Amino acid sequence: MIVRLLSTAIDIYFYLIIAHVIFSWIPVRQPWLVELRDLVHRLTEPYLGIFRRFVPIIDLGGAGLDLSPLVGILVLQILGRFVIGLLAGLPLP
Repeated sequence: MIVRLLSTAIDIYFYLIIAHVIFSWIPVRQPWLVELRDLVHRLTEPYLGIFRRFVPIIDLGGAGLDLSPLVGILVLQILGRFVIGLLAGLPLP
């Protein structure tokens, strides 16, 4: 039960990070989308901010590429699998 709940929470947070990336690429004007974008930002920024301290933004000649969401997703997936493996009593690689 706990393993399934944790797995679902990790999946939801993964999709929140993807939504954060998408919202950073497109302009949002509709009020309900602005509220949704702000909610996603509030939920993901504390986590992604950790990686922004260590992962520099890549300069693409006037545009910046923030790789912190990619690093955040990788860490989330690796730690998630590790913790789920421990909770489920599975042998770890």
